[in-house]
Amino acid sequence: MDIFSKIAAGEIPSYKCAENEEFYAFLDINPVVRGHVLVIPRREVDYVFDMPDDETARYFCFAKRVARAIKEAFPCKKVGMSVFGLEVPHAHIHLMPMQTEGDMDFRREKLTLPEQEMAEIAEKIYKAFCNQ
Repeated sequence: MDIFSKIAAGEIPSYKCAENEEFYAFLDINPVVRGHVLVIPRREVDYVFDMPDDETARYFCFAKRVARAIKEAFPCKKVGMSVFGLEVPHAHIHLMPMQTEGDMDFRREKLTLPEQEMAEIAEKIYKAFCNQ
């Protein structure tokens, strides 16, 4: 079981932002900006574009709901989406609130936020997700 599967299964703690039976969203522990969320399928699949079309459609629809929740919790111009998939062998989408394109620059120094703030951010996004 890879690290993201363990997170989705609750074996490794995370700051949950949204979930359903197929997908799980949680805060990136090394965020580029406040509200930086990772969205993963619960099942282990290495690459987003290896997923069957129907699952990919559900995955992106789930991510869209998470993006709406992020935008409600962190008013911004847009929520950016990025798919890398090189650092962890488990499909994942990065969603980040953006005021400028520079907010999506992964070369920026990562934020170090206190646990209390991380928990508050996750709770704001989770509540917005559940209220849709």
